[in-house]
Amino acid sequence: MGGFGPQLTPFGRQFKLDGYRLDVHKGWDTHISAMAVESFTHTQQAQSAPPAPNYGLNNNTELQQASIFYGGKLAAHWGMLGQITYQQATGQWGWDNTDVRYAHNYMLGGKGGVFGVSFNNNPTVSDVFQTSPAWMYPYFATDLVPGPPASPAIMGAFAQQVVGATAYTMFDSNWYGEAGMYRTLSSSLLQQRPFNAGFNGRIVGAAPYARIAYTRNIGAGDIEVGGMFFDARQGQVGTNNNGTVIAVPGPYNQYKDYGIDASYQYLGTGKHIFTADALYVTERQTLTGTYSQGGSSNLRNTVNSLNLNGSYWYNNTYGITLAGFRNNGTADPILYANRTGSPLTQGYMVEFNINPFGKFNSFDQPWVNLRFGLQYTYYTLFDGAATNFDGAGTNAHANNTLFAYVWTAF
Repeated sequence: MGGFGPQLTPFGRQFKLDGYRLDVHKGWDTHISAMAVESFTHTQQAQSAPPAPNYGLNNNTELQQASIFYGGKLAAHWGMLGQITYQQATGQWGWDNTDVRYAHNYMLGGKGGVFGVSFNNNPTVSDVFQTSPAWMYPYFATDLVPGPPASPAIMGAFAQQVVGATAYTMFDSNWYGEAGMYRTLSSSLLQQRPFNAGFNGRIVGAAPYARIAYTRNIGAGDIEVGGMFFDARQGQVGTNNNGTVIAVPGPYNQYKDYGIDASYQYLGTGKHIFTADALYVTERQTLTGTYSQGGSSNLRNTVNSLNLNGSYWYNNTYGITLAGFRNNGTADPILYANRTGSPLTQGYMVEFNINPFGKFNSFDQPWVNLRFGLQYTYYTLFDGAATNFDGAGTNAHANNTLFAYVWTAF
């Protein structure tokens, strides 16, 4: 959708459910692809310190992401989509979203379905709907400006730091269900090549994940409504004599996430495409580890996240997206360490896109893909206030961000 994704059409969702197996072309070379994103970031007010080594206080350009993919069939019933990524801000290559699948079709009561198992490294990356946190808008955003001080763990807190296995099924093209468990890889492994993923704390035991959704075709479009659950108990971290982040014994924090989502796609003939997505996640935190060390004012907190967006594409070439977001939760002066003690951050986004080769009959489709993006983020509240949120006179508008990028994939 939109020339080359990452939003999936019904065909794209079925392709993923079937384990990325489509034997149109033969040979390993047809399964290898790459992409790169060059970006420019400008904030309304220069930052007080450089966002990363070798960057300025404002007006930064970077090779934000360069990735190599393998996607396709591995063997009968087996397929994968794997990604390794380079980031200029860190100067490192590391593993990115990876999903290895076993898939098998079945019949039940005269109706068809697909059953499978996903082995992946990011809770919700196995999902087939764009409302899941791993695939929710914005698909690209700057990594050189501060964001909301708090968000639920399912929104990426464990991305690339875990491995998990989930069993899934889509029955009668309407009912989708998935459930599984995740465990953390060792801190020493995660901070070495080829992972380079960092380490935020070990999951105690295993973290259960569950997902259910209902989807239905309506005319030339389709709707989806669903829910999700994630429960992680995370241990504390420290450093060894070499300065490496390690897991340390002691009490842990627990994060229970409950989410609901809905989406609509209108594809029509492909000339006019509309999408609308909504995701709300509430998290219940029991911060036994943090609280016992004086790192929070409260033993129990909540964090809530709301994301809404709608897009229009003309001929898969010209696109506009409007979005709104709001992150809020229990006030905790020690944990958030800001003037208000609140994580409340909200704002709006608008993005314009041009895909020169997005049309179905464009040059060398589907091998050549190019997207120009211009995105603006407008904050109405940041760290719990519209004005002077840091006690130094900084207003929420100071973080308003203009983000321009060029994304190529081949």
